[in-house]
Amino acid sequence: MRFAQIQKPRFRYVLLSATVIVAIIVAAPACHAQTAQASPPDKAGSQELAKYPGLLPELRKLVEKLQQNIEFPAPRSESHLLPLLPESTVAYAAFSNYGEVTQQSLKIFREELQESPVLRDWWQHGELAASGPKLEDALDKLAQLQQYLGEEIVVSASVESQEPKLLVIAEVRKPGLKRFLQEMVTQLSAGAKSGVRLLDPQELAAAKDPEKGAPQDLLVLVRPDFVVAALDVATLRSCNARLDGHSRKFASTPFGQRLAKEYEGKVTLLAAGDLHRMLEQAPAETRTNATLQRSGFADVQYLVWERKRVSGQTVSQTELSFLAPRRGPAAWLANSGSLNSLEFVSPNAMIAAALLLESPAQIFDDVKDLYGDSKSSPFATLPALEQMLKLSVRDDLFGTLSGELTLELDSTAPPMPVWKAILGVRDVERLQQTLTKLLGLAHLEAQQFEDAGVTHYTVQIPSAKNPVTIDYAFVDGYLIAGSSRETVADAFHLHETGGSLGKSKTFLTSLPPGHSREASAIFYQDPTAMKAMRLPQLAPEVAEAIAQNSKVATPTVAWVYGEPSAIRTASKSGALDAGAVAVAAAIAIPNLIRSRVAANEASAVGSVRSVNTAQSTYSGMFPARGFAPDLATLGMDLRHPGSTSPDHAGFLDATLANESCTGDAWCTKSGYRFRVTSVCKQQVCTEYVVIATPVDSNSGTRSFCSVSDGVIHYKTESPITAPPSAAECKAWPVLR
Repeated sequence: MRFAQIQKPRFRYVLLSATVIVAIIVAAPACHAQTAQASPPDKAGSQELAKYPGLLPELRKLVEKLQQNIEFPAPRSESHLLPLLPESTVAYAAFSNYGEVTQQSLKIFREELQESPVLRDWWQHGELAASGPKLEDALDKLAQLQQYLGEEIVVSASVESQEPKLLVIAEVRKPGLKRFLQEMVTQLSAGAKSGVRLLDPQELAAAKDPEKGAPQDLLVLVRPDFVVAALDVATLRSCNARLDGHSRKFASTPFGQRLAKEYEGKVTLLAAGDLHRMLEQAPAETRTNATLQRSGFADVQYLVWERKRVSGQTVSQTELSFLAPRRGPAAWLANSGSLNSLEFVSPNAMIAAALLLESPAQIFDDVKDLYGDSKSSPFATLPALEQMLKLSVRDDLFGTLSGELTLELDSTAPPMPVWKAILGVRDVERLQQTLTKLLGLAHLEAQQFEDAGVTHYTVQIPSAKNPVTIDYAFVDGYLIAGSSRETVADAFHLHETGGSLGKSKTFLTSLPPGHSREASAIFYQDPTAMKAMRLPQLAPEVAEAIAQNSKVATPTVAWVYGEPSAIRTASKSGALDAGAVAVAAAIAIPNLIRSRVAANEASAVGSVRSVNTAQSTYSGMFPARGFAPDLATLGMDLRHPGSTSPDHAGFLDATLANESCTGDAWCTKSGYRFRVTSVCKQQVCTEYVVIATPVDSNSGTRSFCSVSDGVIHYKTESPITAPPSAAECKAWPVLR
């Protein structure tokens, strides 16, 4: 971690935005964290603080000024860009134009440089001395660029063909954008190839994509009314045609309507993915996979993340919706209810997580079902164990639990962490009997102690270094377990006196406006405690400086709400924004990639089948030749279109079998390379192998092959470079 990251002020996020946006010319700036929490510096940061005494307070002053004085773009109640997208759009992200924010940030920063000798000395001679001027210049260019753009920038991905098509679009506010972009590209490239092609509508009409294998440029179409960026000519032309025709078809699609509904609530940031349509792009074998169907996640519909103003407060919200009521593992999280176990959690907790599970016994059944009847399953020996202990793990252990679970971590300081676990219990006596049997199986015994009228059970687990102590007790329908008897006793005291985290003002005020205190899960983190944990790692003078200049930070809290057909999250914590975006990216982007991979693989399998059919037809039509020796022989004779001969049978088109596909040459189609090799004697080929392998690991994960029996085999590994023999192909697993 570099020293400049120690406070993570908004200015740093704007700098990051500048770098990203200048790199892609017209993409939206990265989301800044409106309440970003400070994180402790590493060794390099400690050295920098020691070198510049008084820098930390100046950085904090800068952050406070940025927070107090920056005016952010107003929320948007509609989008002029959304209706202009392709009907096949499956992923969507909309950002405000942060040009004004950039100018404000830069102005405040420069004012602070003039007023603070310490900050100025660090900026001019510290770790950022070399890159600082470049960053400032990037900010200036960013502000100038966004003066040409409208209030919103949209990034989308569609599935109009086998590969996802990316699109960036914004309205143009004033003329001169193309000239400005050209100057910027020229300056940034410094004589080298920039990787950006700027086009007007007339130039787009004559534009061509680079040849296969050649570097792919970012194409930017600059119109008087819109600026559009894409990675291929066809996508850019299609968008240009929609703009000319004033097409608004996407707005009438279910996904478009869902997005438009979010704008009605006045969003500042919005990202979403049509997960159901992404799943539809997967091969049939994936869509109908038994495990996926049992999981309940085959029913996913949309993932939507938004940031908006509610009752004067900024709230981040995420929704994962389903086409039908949640089922299977997708329904493990119960619908919202009371999380009373939080009344045992310390208000000084570093991290706490509470959740409601629908049915622990049903979860046990679902997990067991996922493993099936395999002898390697961890459940294979369970019947014998249960018979020996004369108990049912499902009924006597999981069946005694209510499904409410809370975990708490108070400290990680040596010699042992301080933690608590609180479980809701339906049948205390039955659960205690089960625990006694299970401890006996592990040759452990729980010692009983009475403390303030409560029976404690203490278990010592032997260890080579320090023995581990677990203390547990039952109170008011909960099992309280902890790292010591004092920890468990403290939980009882908090519950009795009302001094718990669940009753604290800090925690209760974290509830987003318009949301209920009844939830399915709550995740809590105290950034002050997390930071204090790392202070001992720093030099004493640095740790003291940070401690003195640290204010009590607002805790990071996320509230999760389970509903029959959806799971929603809400938070007022800006630090969770990056996590929400990451979740969206982790689901949407990999699904887009998998959709492309799945489409490529499905196309490759279809092409292999076409070759098998062509070979069968060829051997019947030209028995003296047997099978075709290569793909070119199965293809067309371009000099005599429509003709059929032993050298050019005309059974396959040029996209799969062109004249160059002879000998060791490969043909390429839809992200895969194809080749046919044959076993021939005296110009008669008695066997052949057709192979399809991905161009690279991003275009496919499996290679396919087949021989004269027509059975298709596959192999999951890196793209292969040499075709297998007929015997090797038959040894690969059969594609079902």
